[in-house]
Amino acid sequence: MGIKSFQGVRRTIKKEFVAPILVADYMTKKLVTFRPDQSILEVMEQFAKNHISGGPVLDNNGFLVGIISEADCMKQISESRYFNQPILDKSVERFMTQNVETIPHDISIFDAAGIFVKHGRRRLPVMKNDVLVGQISRKDIVIAALKLSGHNYK
Repeated sequence: MGIKSFQGVRRTIKKEFVAPILVADYMTKKLVTFRPDQSILEVMEQFAKNHISGGPVLDNNGFLVGIISEADCMKQISESRYFNQPILDKSVERFMTQNVETIPHDISIFDAAGIFVKHGRRRLPVMKNDVLVGQISRKDIVIAALKLSGHNYK
């Protein structure tokens, strides 16, 4: 007579990979921000100092009013050569992009990647209840995808 097992049939446990896949998990939270009245020269200095290529522009109340990028600064540089003048101390408000596309903090990085493809932006401000909480870039999405490679999601 064989040995009887008093254990019942074991239930198979399906392991589901739970990983952070939201924009809020990968966005940059410590941002270099700018003001509309700030000079474009100061902005260019901040870009070089902080090794960034753009950032959000906030009003005095901290609300997002635009975004400034290296491409916007190129307009100033180009104009200064055209008019044969040095780069003038003009305000950010004149060169920033005012109609800013934003994304919510609680969408997946996969949806964010689709937004980047559709709109062709390099960075997008991340909003929560109409308040700027971070910024996500294409590079952040690529890094997130590398961290999550090899996993299946529902």
